[in-house]
Amino acid sequence: MKKIYLFKYGLTIFFLVSTLTLLAQKSSFTGKVVDENTLPLAGATIHLKGSSQLTVTNSKGIFTIPGNNQSAIVISISYMGYDTVEKVITVNESVVTQLTPNQKTLSNVVVVGYGTARKKDVTGAVSSLSSKDLNPGTVTSPLQQLAGKAAGVNITEVGSEPGVAPTVRIRGITSLEGGNDPLIVVDGIQGNMDLLDQVPPSEIASVDILKDASATAIYGSRGAPGVILITTKKSAAGKSSVEFTENSSLDVIPRKLNMLNAAQWTNEANALGVDISANHGSNTDWYSLLTQNGYTQNHALAFGGGANEFNYRASLSVIDQTGVVVNSNYRKYVGRITATQKTLDDKLTLTMNVNSGINAASYEPNGIGNAAFSSNLITQAYVARPTDPVFNTDGTYFRDANVFQYTNPYAVNKTVINDVNSNNLFGSLKADLNIYKGISAGWFGSWRKVDGNTGYYLPAASTVQTAIDNKGIGNINNWHNDEKLMDINLSYKKDIAKNHLDAIAVYEWQAQTYNGSFVQGRGFINDLASYNALQLGDISKVLQGDISSYKNDRRLVSFLGRINYAYDNKYLLTASFRRDGSTVFGENNKWGNFPSASAAWNITQEKFMKTQHLFNNLKLRAGYGITGNQQGIGPQNSIALVGQAGSVFFGGATIPNYAATQNANPDLKWETKKQANIGLDFSILNDRLSGIIDVYSSNTDNLLFNYTVPLVGPFLTTSILANVGSLQNRGIELTLSYQLIKTDKLTLTLSGNGTLMQNKVLSLGGNIEGYDIPTNYVAWGSNAYLVTGKPVGTYLILKHNGVNAQGVETVVGQDASGNVDQSPQSKYRFEEGQSLPKYSYAFIPSITYKNFDASMVWRGSGGNKIYNGLRTDLSLLQNLGKQNILASAIPLGIHSSPFGSDLWLENGSYLRWQNITLGYKFNFTNIKYIRSLRLSATGQNLALFTKYSGNDPEVDATGSSSTGGDYGIYPRTMTFSIGLNAILK
Repeated sequence: MKKIYLFKYGLTIFFLVSTLTLLAQKSSFTGKVVDENTLPLAGATIHLKGSSQLTVTNSKGIFTIPGNNQSAIVISISYMGYDTVEKVITVNESVVTQLTPNQKTLSNVVVVGYGTARKKDVTGAVSSLSSKDLNPGTVTSPLQQLAGKAAGVNITEVGSEPGVAPTVRIRGITSLEGGNDPLIVVDGIQGNMDLLDQVPPSEIASVDILKDASATAIYGSRGAPGVILITTKKSAAGKSSVEFTENSSLDVIPRKLNMLNAAQWTNEANALGVDISANHGSNTDWYSLLTQNGYTQNHALAFGGGANEFNYRASLSVIDQTGVVVNSNYRKYVGRITATQKTLDDKLTLTMNVNSGINAASYEPNGIGNAAFSSNLITQAYVARPTDPVFNTDGTYFRDANVFQYTNPYAVNKTVINDVNSNNLFGSLKADLNIYKGISAGWFGSWRKVDGNTGYYLPAASTVQTAIDNKGIGNINNWHNDEKLMDINLSYKKDIAKNHLDAIAVYEWQAQTYNGSFVQGRGFINDLASYNALQLGDISKVLQGDISSYKNDRRLVSFLGRINYAYDNKYLLTASFRRDGSTVFGENNKWGNFPSASAAWNITQEKFMKTQHLFNNLKLRAGYGITGNQQGIGPQNSIALVGQAGSVFFGGATIPNYAATQNANPDLKWETKKQANIGLDFSILNDRLSGIIDVYSSNTDNLLFNYTVPLVGPFLTTSILANVGSLQNRGIELTLSYQLIKTDKLTLTLSGNGTLMQNKVLSLGGNIEGYDIPTNYVAWGSNAYLVTGKPVGTYLILKHNGVNAQGVETVVGQDASGNVDQSPQSKYRFEEGQSLPKYSYAFIPSITYKNFDASMVWRGSGGNKIYNGLRTDLSLLQNLGKQNILASAIPLGIHSSPFGSDLWLENGSYLRWQNITLGYKFNFTNIKYIRSLRLSATGQNLALFTKYSGNDPEVDATGSSSTGGDYGIYPRTMTFSIGLNAILK
């Protein structure tokens, strides 16, 4: 009987437990969390509102959370970098929740060199751009993506020659010979500007630009001209993706010079009495023969994924560019793999990066034409007479023997070979070990190798006089670069009450080795092998300089440290010190010290600001630092050198002669820049209006320059590279962004930036080896000079005073014989502005409506003058018999001119409609293989507003001696492109 009761009670309990279990199962809630591209988010936190219960999503983004016999619950879904979402879900209903990226959080971290910092903790002048901030469209260089985007960062693109990158200057020109290119750092790998060739534009995640010395001093002797830090895209743990990007563009030439056509040339030649033999009766449009529509294609395929302990990303990018000048083209292939592995209970993180690239280009030849006016090919198309034929009657290329060094530009284009090829390979490995409670150690190593060569062949058929005289010239130039970097670091982070401390100490070692060779041949029987068989040339024609080779290396050892301290998120302090030792300096100055300090005050964190409702953020910054520069110094610039100097006849034979080619300078040392910066960051109106203001002043001391010295005492030759003189740079930078409209569906943002720059030569003279060197009024471009107390490239130029009865230009100050003092310090040379811009600006409006987006970039600069040397050469009527001239030269009526007057000096200010992009994004939930698809259309260089009469006012602005002169450039193109970005499942 007891057994029967036990059975009945047991059966009752069983059914009761089963029923409760079923009820509990009915109260279980499930769902899935995806990102903005509908990819699953692993590790998202799901919190049951009103309780402490929470869970996380698995690798597929799926979560399950038990309820308490409810039919519905409220959950909170959060994931780093995304907006938190609250949602009501019901029992037995599996929901998909898509999270939206939090732009404020994504832009909260800034790369500051050897680490990162929260944006609100940054005390120096740093411009930060995410991938969404970069200029879209078909671009071939990352610098094109930055144009107009950051105050104080000037991107200059001189023409649109395939494969030729723009130049960049951060806060102006601070050196004459030491170099003004910023240091490039890609995922920790340091390099010169050519490192950008290995960065596919589609793979950039963010760009941080360090501008003031308090930020750049951490890079010591390499950071003086500024630092551009590029972080490439990585895959997040738990997310897998396949992404394809395609951009195709059509490039057209929007502007060209107005030259005389054949009929006009004939009429003017007859009016001027040009000999009839100069008119060959043809009607040739040389410019149209040498130009075409250009085409550019960008293809990129990237894929990646991983789990919490391991993730990877791989990509392959291809750029194929056909230039608007016939036979100019560029191709680039870049493959990269990056992977991150965590181990030792996530205490050790290993990051590997491997990048390989191939570049191949064919460039138009430069330096062709007669000795008085050698230039590039497209300029020679302007010079060529429109009445000249392309071919002779026998099919050979036409050449006029009556014109000195006559060049047929079409023959040059079809016969001259100018190939440049390079293979790039670099890799890095980074190891970060979390040792104990905020103490961590790291090791980083990178190795970069570049092997390249140029092949040049100038056949006699090109009609170039030197090629005819030599029966063809061919050469090969090989170069090999090897750069290694290694650093060991120890860092410490600690929070004690309201105090935050972040410190790092680093030992760094760099080794760079460069070697190459050059060989040239002359006198070829035919052109079949071009430069590929130089042994077929005439060995008896080999000259001194036709064979050469070189090898040099340098080493840099550095010790550096940085401390970041914050109290109560109100008061911030950053201090750094770097000591560099370099092999390139004189034996007395191998080491340099580069300290910096900066502080910031988060004013809105103060109690007295809690009651105000205007400012959401208000931070005052101030900093000072010293940086060094060694760009302009070669490994042997501090020692005396002897080289070949012609030949002498001795003992019945001709032997090479040798002479001193370089003076020794054991005191050669770092050029140093001392910069102070005061900045203010603010946002108001609920963060709808934000801005950054920076005011800076810098002095470059121990200025590196090649000074002229007398042949006395220790000087064996007339020049020496030494540290004498100083420059001053001052500026104001302003960045503003205003969200005019901000709703769930529609946003309209107006952004812009502007920069005012003032540059001045403080001194050029000094004492070298006990001798006073009173250097001043140094030629620095066409009618531009370096003058103490004046901006770099100040124009001191003769003033145009009309044309005399013989058609000869006259200038102010001519005597009765027509002569005038043309020395640099002549009282008849008038100061007429400068070659470097005084200001630059950009306006960047953007709009989004649901899945539609549109943006524009307008940018410009001004306050500078351009010496239009091309217009000078194409405006003299005396040249009409041997070349073509501008249509504007006829009413000008100048037959000849022995002067370079201010008549040819023009306003260089401009406003350019740089970019407009329209895009639409499709998000798919029912298509099996595609998660999202974005289509875009972009126009670049759509309009130009300028008073400059040349093709384009963006001429050389590097600060070198060629700055501000226009002698003809590769055409600047207008581009129309379409783009596709697809993310696959």
